Amino acid sequence: MEYFPAALEKLVEQFARLPGIGGKSAQRLAFHVLSLTDAEAQEFADAIVEAKKKVTCCPICRNLTDGGLCPICASPKRDERVICVVADARDVAALERSREYSGRYHVLHGVISPMNHVGPDDLEIRSLVERVAGGGIDEVIMATNPDTEGEATAMYLARLLRPFGVKVTRLAYGIPVGGHLEFADDATLMRALEGRREI
Repeated sequence: MEYFPAALEKLVEQFARLPGIGGKSAQRLAFHVLSLTDAEAQEFADAIVEAKKKVTCCPICRNLTDGGLCPICASPKRDERVICVVADARDVAALERSREYSGRYHVLHGVISPMNHVGPDDLEIRSLVERVAGGGIDEVIMATNPDTEGEATAMYLARLLRPFGVKVTRLAYGIPVGGHLEFADDATLMRALEGRREI
């Protein structure tokens, strides 16, 4: 039994299709959209359509851009000898927030996941290999997530890049700042011990 008009039900369904949005959140978002003025609703709809039309992938690093090179690839201040490989454009934003990394990126747009039918050919791997094969790269940092798929992707890429003589590194893992040893799992403690450094 439908409680709301069909148009509202359809709007709720569309919001519920978004990742991380459940039924109640979708309903709340739909009601918020209905409370907008016509001009605000049109502005919201136009922003979605414009983003879909204008946002593309950078021809070098495959990060998101609104045409041409992304700001990171276009910047002469970035170290083009170091590439940080990430699974998703959101990971670029996370690393940039740290203000510690000054190299370039390569966005894979996913990770190898046989369970989800995602193989190497479904990712931006070929363009990474071409970048490294072109020369001028000293180090490739694997910054995929420390889960099964992220690890498998990092290992696969390391094997692919090894013949080019570049240094392939992996982000260190360990106890998060503010964390407690008693709550850390065995794998995290093992990685923390392996990745220890002199102070």
